Amino acid sequence: MDYRNTLNLPETDFPMRGNLTKKEPEILKAWEEEKLYEKVQKAREGCPKFILHDGPPYANGDIHLGHAINKVLKDIIVKYKTMKGYDAPYVPGWDTHGLPIEQQVIKKLGVNRHAVSALEFRQKCQDYAKKYVGIQREEFKRLGVRGDWDHPYMTLQKEYEAAQIGVFGDMTKKGYIYKGLKPVYWCPSCETALAEAEIEYADKSATAIYVKFAVKDGLNVLPQENTYIVIWTTTPWTLPANLAISVHPELKYALVSANKERWVVAEGMLDSLRSLWKMDLPVEKTFKGKELEHINCKNPLMDRDSKVICGEHVTLEAGTGCVHTAPAHGEDDFYVGKKYGLPVLCPVDHQGKFTSEGGAYAGLKTAKANPVIVEDLKGSRDLVLEEIIDHSYPHCWRCKSPIIFRATEQWFASIDGFRQATLTEIEKVRWIPAWGRDRIYNMIADRGDWCISRQRTWGVPIPIFYCEDCGKVLVNDETIAKVQDYFRCEGSDAWFAHSALELLPEGTTCECGGKTFRKETDIMDVWFDSGTSHVGVLKQRPELSWPADLYLEGSDQHRGWFNSSLSTSVAAFGQAPYRNVLTHGFVVDEQGRKMSKSLGNGVDPLKVVQELGADILRLWVSSVDYKNDVAASPRIMKQMSEAYRKIRNTMRFLLSNLNDFEPAKDKVAYPELQEIDRWALLKLSKVVERVLTGYETYEFHWAYHTIHNFCTIELSAVYLDIVKDRLYVEGKTSLLRRSAQTVLYEVLDALVRLLAPILSFMTHEIWPYIPGEKSVDNVQIAEMPEVKAEWMDEELESRWDQILALRTDVAKVLEKARQEKLINHPLTAQVDLFPTEEQYKALQQVPNLAEIFIVSSLVIHKPDESRPEGVETAEVNKGLGILVQPAKGEKCERCWMYHEDVGKDKEHPTICPRCSSVISEKF
Repeated sequence: MDYRNTLNLPETDFPMRGNLTKKEPEILKAWEEEKLYEKVQKAREGCPKFILHDGPPYANGDIHLGHAINKVLKDIIVKYKTMKGYDAPYVPGWDTHGLPIEQQVIKKLGVNRHAVSALEFRQKCQDYAKKYVGIQREEFKRLGVRGDWDHPYMTLQKEYEAAQIGVFGDMTKKGYIYKGLKPVYWCPSCETALAEAEIEYADKSATAIYVKFAVKDGLNVLPQENTYIVIWTTTPWTLPANLAISVHPELKYALVSANKERWVVAEGMLDSLRSLWKMDLPVEKTFKGKELEHINCKNPLMDRDSKVICGEHVTLEAGTGCVHTAPAHGEDDFYVGKKYGLPVLCPVDHQGKFTSEGGAYAGLKTAKANPVIVEDLKGSRDLVLEEIIDHSYPHCWRCKSPIIFRATEQWFASIDGFRQATLTEIEKVRWIPAWGRDRIYNMIADRGDWCISRQRTWGVPIPIFYCEDCGKVLVNDETIAKVQDYFRCEGSDAWFAHSALELLPEGTTCECGGKTFRKETDIMDVWFDSGTSHVGVLKQRPELSWPADLYLEGSDQHRGWFNSSLSTSVAAFGQAPYRNVLTHGFVVDEQGRKMSKSLGNGVDPLKVVQELGADILRLWVSSVDYKNDVAASPRIMKQMSEAYRKIRNTMRFLLSNLNDFEPAKDKVAYPELQEIDRWALLKLSKVVERVLTGYETYEFHWAYHTIHNFCTIELSAVYLDIVKDRLYVEGKTSLLRRSAQTVLYEVLDALVRLLAPILSFMTHEIWPYIPGEKSVDNVQIAEMPEVKAEWMDEELESRWDQILALRTDVAKVLEKARQEKLINHPLTAQVDLFPTEEQYKALQQVPNLAEIFIVSSLVIHKPDESRPEGVETAEVNKGLGILVQPAKGEKCERCWMYHEDVGKDKEHPTICPRCSSVISEKF
């Protein structure tokens, strides 16, 4: 007889191999056909809401690994919240305006910006943005991200733009919006103003120079003949705009002898200057900075005076303590100049070229002017020293070019108007990690006014009108409302398609009596666009609510979207738009280097999905502590593939042993379970508890590591290894087998639910195979498992900790015996235990020790028995002796265990008594 046919071997049709790259697209298609998103929302209708508001990625190119980690994190949260009983809609969005799209339209489509109308150019920009919205949407969907993909939000949508205009109107009405002439970050390459959020710092080599300014009128404080005040600057090109020299009123300044001249520098800088200039610089006289106030010097490049003024911004960190001051080219310069009534002279145009006000440098770009200016200063003998330094310098984060500070008339949001209210709101928000609070608090506390205007075409226009007669600005509730009406119907193109007369309420008249108006030509900063999404989306969509429960983006968004959203929300409504803010780090390679094309160390998420599957990428996202920078590489992704395989194989084993199990009639009550089965449920309950805690606290790596360790250690290496014999050999309906199957069912059902937010594809595939009636047909609509108090038995846990420590001791001796060729498998062994008195009593209480050790027989000797030669001493259980010897008897053809009674049953002469009994019952 073939006794293999009498074993309870796995008979499930659950697929053996992952084949993720083939199966996942099929599952995605099934989700679309069954309208899974809508089905989930319907199932949670009326439940408490949880709103995760999506920060809009920029619609300009394929997604990268940073996008992938962001979207998968959001998806894990939304799916978990849904399975915890929340109505958690997810509306994805895109940022669709701005300079990069303009540049791509000009570069890739070959559009001559000046040869087409504004409306035609904007249409091409819109088409380009929508194209990449479509591309990215399909790429995000391929990652298994569930959302309302048919109805996303885009900053170019009409309703969104109208809502944005409303926020601008509210801020204007409260006096927070103003137009002013002041220095702003300016990108000559992009020809537009930039906000702080659009600046990134990079190292740059610069020419630093020390320059003499001749004293014209020393006011009886300084001698006028051969006397100079020495300044230091890293931007020689700003010297033509110099109008003053700033000194600190309380610092000490020294008049020193140098090259038969007298130079003025800060006394505190003398030691470093002596070393740098290689001069003695003996001191003739000292003064406080305030004594030098109003002294007149001569600009060495221009026929213009340079007045000595006092400023608290002057420090002794570098230079001479005498600060070259050009009000048009620096914020500190601007404010100190304003205090002294200095004009804001800006001899540089929008392309970074000197105008006629730049004198001999007219037509030169600032970078080209630097060496020319240095040579001129050498020629006039006003250059003390020239040196090349490397320093951190602001760059445009779009084109990566160095920016300049340039005074222009721009529209600003006055942060001072709502700064304190914003700081107060920050304290009410939960920041994860906690350091996020300090970061954004300091940014808001220290930031200047927000430059919200841009000199571009593709964006939302600033809805301001000017009287043609007197130039006065016109904006009020009525003009805002009329513009909003137009935008709701036609979008912001209406600003370019209609005249000011058409866009204004009928009969509009200026205070001066003028009736003709012109429109503002600037558009809004794209951070104002995305920063008003809490109004354009949360307050507009009926399934959403305001404020959001959670914003989740990269850590750079403290200065970006988190900041602009907070500012617009507090300014307009007096409240933060979010309750919780969670940030993740950047993706780096295994050496901690930022990923870049030049290093060739990037990991393409689409390639990972194509080669390994989206579930592998999702598992990687769950495995990392994303609050810090996270490492990625092909090697790491391969490791995650192996981790996935171990989890999947565990699930396959569970499923394959439940093919004949019907929970409704076959489940064994907890008190009737075998003790090891109750131990497994205890461990499962602890897993459920820790994983749910991980999800709740957004510590997803807790969830991953807990489940992975449970599958590979407590299950595969211990419990499943031990109960295989029961599952395969005992009678199909026996209490022993049903007891083990009950545990397998509980573990499978819990793990599939716990894993659904992470391994969405695999759990979808498993769900239909789980035995028993289900109230829902998709695991994503199911609920998370609960921790069962009945299973949390501390006494049982302590007892089994000791039993498993004993199992470890025995396993080490068995392995040694196998290596010495005494046995070839634990089933070919007999284990003899030689315990102490205390150990003997404990061992008498443990049933089925042979099953736990997976050996054919076990003998527990009394404490007073002598120990034969070859007994090993246990490592953990001190005093315990362990002897391994070949098992006695013959091998049972059915269960493969050795038994001395094999052959005694004449009807079944090749199997053991236990198997014979099972066979007899079977037939």
